[in-house]
This record gives sequence, structure tokens and C-alpha cells, in this order.
Amino acid sequence: MDKKKLILFTMTIFLFLVIFFLIYLLGNRYILKTNFEKSILTFASKNEDTIFCINKILLFSSCDAKNKNISNTNFTIENLYQYTDIALFLTNNVSENNEENTLKNLWIENIKYCKLPSVGEPNLYFKSINNFSKSNLSDENIINDKLNFNITSNDNENLDTPILYNNLANPITLSYVNQNIKTDYTMTDTSSPITYDGSLLKRCNVITDTISCNLSFDIHIINNLNQSFKCTVYINIPLENEKQNILDGNLKLKQDVNYTFYRYN
Repeated sequence: MDKKKLILFTMTIFLFLVIFFLIYLLGNRYILKTNFEKSILTFASKNEDTIFCINKILLFSSCDAKNKNISNTNFTIENLYQYTDIALFLTNNVSENNEENTLKNLWIENIKYCKLPSVGEPNLYFKSINNFSKSNLSDENIINDKLNFNITSNDNENLDTPILYNNLANPITLSYVNQNIKTDYTMTDTSSPITYDGSLLKRCNVITDTISCNLSFDIHIINNLNQSFKCTVYINIPLENEKQNILDGNLKLKQDVNYTFYRYN
């Protein structure tokens, strides 16, 4: 083969490869576009109607302490902690329950702290609805990675454990607790009585900015048609608002929200 024919042959092979590569890229782009459109349409068809949502959140913030030493002249705190109880109210926005809008499984996972307090050790706990707004700590209720709720239709269940009625009759109740804000802290001013609420933060010279926190977590639902739903909830721990400040005692807050669960399976 002479030099001209070799060059022509090489250029022909090169052009063929370029054309093949362009066709391959265009084909891949078309397939990706088609698959993306299908996934969007499938997602949209699964979420034409809202099945589950959270329409209300109740929050109660206060403070408490474990004592190490009490005398007539001083008062030593072993563990000063701030807590916020959280009640999440689920609804299905219909009057008649069926397999689609009732619970089969529900769990919480993927707890993240968008903003950590600069002092203390924060954790999220399960909280019995019977103890809501009460100060109590139980290590067995701490949520490490995942919290599974038992689902029931029995009206006489003991709600001191993670149990939800399948018709959404009771809220999800949790507690954010930030422990060891102060440890081995001694107060020498014992002339005024010690009140176990948010005013302890003031007595211990705690600035609210140092304990502010934002967290989020995912709630997963499986209904009785075995369809899967998910919602990410964001909680800004309330320490003060226009009318209340935790430093004055307790803070109660009701939030009207619209957290919608999207169906992904």
C-alpha cells in the first residue's frame, strides 16, 4: 500500500471512529434523558395525592439538673441539661381509613445536627407521651441509629414504649436532650430557692446562644399496601421567641406545618 492510500485509509478509520463515538454519545444522552423522564413521571404518578403529612408540631423546652452536693452555703450541680420535648402529629387528611392511609411500619433514622451547641452533649430520645413536658432521663430511650415504632390497633396499649396507632391517633413523641452543659458547677448564692426549669441556665451563667441547636431526621412509613413513604423533618430547638424565653422558666411552642411524605416505592 502506497503512502497516499495509507493516509486515506487512516483518515477513513478515524472518521468512522469519530462518527461512531458521536452516535454513541447521542444515544447515551437520549437513553439517559428518556430514563430521567420516565423516573420523573413515575415519581409524579406515585405522588399525585398526598397520603401522609405532618400538620402540627408541639415543642416544650426547659432545663433540669442532677445534683452532687447541697448544703446551707452552696449548691453543686453534677449535670445541668436542657431538654426539648417534641410531638409530631401525623394526618392522612381523610375521614375514612383504608389500607392506603393506615400504618404498617414506621421508623426514624438519619439523625443529623445542622447546628451543634457549643457546650453540652446533645442526643435524641424517644419520649413517652405520658411524660411529655416532664423532666426525665432514661438511657434505654436514646436513639443511636434508628427508632422503630410498633404499630397497633389496640386501644389499650401502653404508650410508655414506642407505639403508634395505625390510624395516626397518637403523635410521635421525642425528646432532644443536651446534657453536661455544666458539670461540677457550684453556686454559692443559695439565698433564693432553686427552681428546676430554664431559670437554672441563668443561675449557672449559661448564654442561650451556646446551646442553640438545629437538627433533622427522616421518618419512613410503610402503609398496608406495602407502599413506602419518606419525609425529612427539621427542628430548630426553641429557646426564645417574642413572648417567651427559656431563661425565665419554660417555653411552649405550637407550629402549624406542612411536612409531606413522598412515596418512593
